[in-house]
Amino acid sequence: MSQSVTIKSNKYGINLVLDPEIGFDELLKDVVEKFKASSTFFKNAKLALSFEGRKLSEEEEQQIISAIESNTSIEILCIVENGTRQEAVMKEQVEAFYDAVQQQYENAAAGNGPEQFYRGTLRSGQVISSESSVTIIGDINPGAKIISQGNIVILGALKGNAQAGCMGDRNCFIFALDMQPIQIQIGDLIAKSPDKPEPKRRTLRRSKTPEVEAQIAIARDGNIYIEPITKNILNNI
Repeated sequence: MSQSVTIKSNKYGINLVLDPEIGFDELLKDVVEKFKASSTFFKNAKLALSFEGRKLSEEEEQQIISAIESNTSIEILCIVENGTRQEAVMKEQVEAFYDAVQQQYENAAAGNGPEQFYRGTLRSGQVISSESSVTIIGDINPGAKIISQGNIVILGALKGNAQAGCMGDRNCFIFALDMQPIQIQIGDLIAKSPDKPEPKRRTLRRSKTPEVEAQIAIARDGNIYIEPITKNILNNI
């Protein structure tokens, strides 16, 4: 297999190290070949992408992303420029995300209720109810609902309904890698999304902030706030 493309994974996505010498058409074929060979490892992954070793135009970046998404089940969420403030923010968010998941495991180990984990996508009409905190490895689609007496961590997209602290506990939180809920509830507080959600941008370009970012919903001062996740927020929960 060609060594013109090297995939390096990191906590917030993948970094493509590209040969600066070969022609772009050949490079594009090598990218497809490399990702097809790694398709099992990256199955259904949603990742941030960065480039190294070769200067690319925006059109070339878009061609690479289209080639990856057309030949695998990977979804590229955004492009991250190495050595920028954007990269630093992404790293901080992902580190905080790992802290949130670690907190779930630690609660279970400490005997604070049997932690529940569910793998798979919840589709319209499906409901998961938990007497403890719960982690979902998958998406919550519109029409689906998750109800938890503790915290909710969603390693995917929240596009349906989620209720944390269902026995009235406002100290719980809801975390999602992609936060687009129809309705969320924490304790007795309820928040609904606007009737008309903003359309998702289809063309990826470099930007100062990620198109999709991990967010956390918390209750504060009688309201529910959805904010980018940081260690500071977790420390104050």
